[in-house]
Amino acid sequence: MYTRLIYIVLVILTPFFTKAQQLPYNLSEQKALQLPDTLREISGITMISKEFIACVQDENGILFIYDLSKNKIHKQILFAPNGDYEELAKAGKTIYVLRSDGTIFEIKNYDDKKRSVSSYTTEITASNNEGLCYDEPNNRLLVGCKNKAEKGPLYKNKRFIYSFDLETKHMLEKPAFVFNMDSIKHFITQHNITIPLNSKKKHHGSESVLKFRISAICIHPITGQLYVLSAVDYLLMVFNRNGSIETLALLDPKIFNKAEGITFSENGDMLISNEGQKGKPTLLRFNYLLK
Repeated sequence: MYTRLIYIVLVILTPFFTKAQQLPYNLSEQKALQLPDTLREISGITMISKEFIACVQDENGILFIYDLSKNKIHKQILFAPNGDYEELAKAGKTIYVLRSDGTIFEIKNYDDKKRSVSSYTTEITASNNEGLCYDEPNNRLLVGCKNKAEKGPLYKNKRFIYSFDLETKHMLEKPAFVFNMDSIKHFITQHNITIPLNSKKKHHGSESVLKFRISAICIHPITGQLYVLSAVDYLLMVFNRNGSIETLALLDPKIFNKAEGITFSENGDMLISNEGQKGKPTLLRFNYLLK
């Protein structure tokens, strides 16, 4: 469905090499909340007010409303059967939840007893999708594919973010962003960023290990930049609206056990959630330094 249009977009959106900008957060200084075991597999978060976030976890079709000031679950809302739910986004009084197969669940008036739930099949060809955020200026949801959209040379070393139009409730055929992994590797080399090297590949020497598997995305409320997490790489990447990479930050595995969710407060503070795995799930808050 997408093949013919993707070739054109690759030419337009392949990132240009830009001067690295400094991340407006100190990733070594954070306020940390230890989350309850119910949220051990927390997979997505979105800010809904100064004191509350909404979140989902991998296995259950439950929307959790979490009280940040009291550090406890405030409310649980059943919206769908058990499944692999990866991310969510808030648009007005509606919350959208992404299932890994690309299905989007719409929870209208989520905080009301008369809430309604609808689901939409997006026809995304990628089998695993984990990124979702609300793009308010364009009245759309952005959906990030964790793995390749399809097999074949056209999709090799490419990662895609598609857009779901909230007026028509249809996925647009043309990707909103196409990221070239080779360009990102060049950015890493150009700016002397040290990441692990893979010396096992025969005849190619050592090269950067970059899987770039999108685990969460969110648009910064002040700068409009797109923040992208790749939990498996322990990387946070920042792109401008043209798809050009501007910042790449390494995440300390001791702090970011498995970074699966990202959201922002209105004042620019950044919140990142980590699955528990062998430890406890956590929610980290980083102050925005350009206030």
